[in-house]
Amino acid sequence: MFVVDKNFRGNMKRKRTRRDKDFKFKVAIQAIKGEKQIAELAADYSVHPQQITQWKKELLDNGPKIFSTKGESDLKRIEKERDELFKTIGHQQVRID
Repeated sequence: MFVVDKNFRGNMKRKRTRRDKDFKFKVAIQAIKGEKQIAELAADYSVHPQQITQWKKELLDNGPKIFSTKGESDLKRIEKERDELFKTIGHQQVRID
């Protein structure tokens, strides 16, 4: 005879845990320092080791952007505004014709 446990929840999905940027940064920094193994950090913070590895890679890849000069970001913003103005002028020219 087949018995079903009434407390068994089967394949019920768990709600995904969203981590904030400060938490991810803290864990990634600790992974970079290397004072603990990734598996130890994963156990301490209840996060999958692969997730910590991904956060660490993202931090190492995007770290130089933190130190980019303000002029670089201003230049990109100004170029974007200029392109939008040229588009607007082009639309106005079409309306006049």
